[in-house]
Amino acid sequence: MPGQFAAPAPPGQPGQPGYGAYGQQHWGAYPPDPAGQPQGWVWPAAGGPAPVGTYPGHPLPGQPYGWHPGVDPNDPLVTPPYAGIAGWFSRCTGAVRRGWRQLLPIMLLTQALPAAVISVLSLTLAPSDQFGTGPDGAPILPDQYFPDLLTLYGAVFVVSLLLGPVQATGWAAGSWVVTRQAAGEAVGIGAAFRYGLRRALGLWGWNIVATLLITVGLLFCVVPGIYAMFALAVAGPVYLFERDNPIGRSFQMLHRRFGMMVGRVALVAVALVVGSVIGGMVELLGQLPFGTQPMDSAGTAVGAVAVAVLSAALVTPAYLAQLVGLLVTYAEQRAQEGPVNTARLAAELG
Repeated sequence: MPGQFAAPAPPGQPGQPGYGAYGQQHWGAYPPDPAGQPQGWVWPAAGGPAPVGTYPGHPLPGQPYGWHPGVDPNDPLVTPPYAGIAGWFSRCTGAVRRGWRQLLPIMLLTQALPAAVISVLSLTLAPSDQFGTGPDGAPILPDQYFPDLLTLYGAVFVVSLLLGPVQATGWAAGSWVVTRQAAGEAVGIGAAFRYGLRRALGLWGWNIVATLLITVGLLFCVVPGIYAMFALAVAGPVYLFERDNPIGRSFQMLHRRFGMMVGRVALVAVALVVGSVIGGMVELLGQLPFGTQPMDSAGTAVGAVAVAVLSAALVTPAYLAQLVGLLVTYAEQRAQEGPVNTARLAAELG
């Protein structure tokens, strides 16, 4: 059948894709123990028969991006190595269609709400912009301007740090929803949050390490920081699925397939930037009627807080695109390294 390959089914596993000596040579060494693999995945015996057939456009085994034993071309989460950007995009949109009802509340509570809290805090602690006038008519900063500015930045840093576990809970819970749904399992928001809470502290800790590396990179002429953003883009999924050396593995994935990783992550970054700009513009324009110090009176404070919450909520689709895009990118990179499917990824989440 076009777009499929035919393979002999291993004994007791009718219909399961398999690969033999050729497949093992093509992909490298993999654990031979079938007992350790999740349901729906087969490690054939060494020296078994090689599958027969090819994918369209690659009639001979061994051609680049042509012959991929053990890869399901219809896997809803893992993009086959030959599928390209269209395959990646179709799996991203499929994940959103399946899970938006669960993912939107998760993103609202764990990403948009912390962003709204930080916006309100910034409005509350913003230093006065009532400049004085010197003898020569030049503007003079208020006496407490720099202490107030330092207080603002310090408070935002501390609150952002404290809200980190909440955000990490959301990323873990969302990854659980996307993967379990792709595996055909029923998911609920409560179960997703329970999983997210189990993984929150570990993911939060690695996020702090990644943030520090990116910050140091930005301090060195910006370009190293941008490189670190791309290199650490899938550190979160690596931690959730592999729980071993997420920083090093994320760098490794970028270096092995630099163009592919940069292209995928750049698309995610564009979606995130566009969403953030829309939310920022709405907040900037919405705050204008309430003056430069909206928290000084109850009437303007209510309006300013409402605008901050609304603008944060408008960025939620960008957070959703970030979650799904990076998760599908990670799954695609795993498929580039060796045979993997959604059932295996779901089992690895634990």
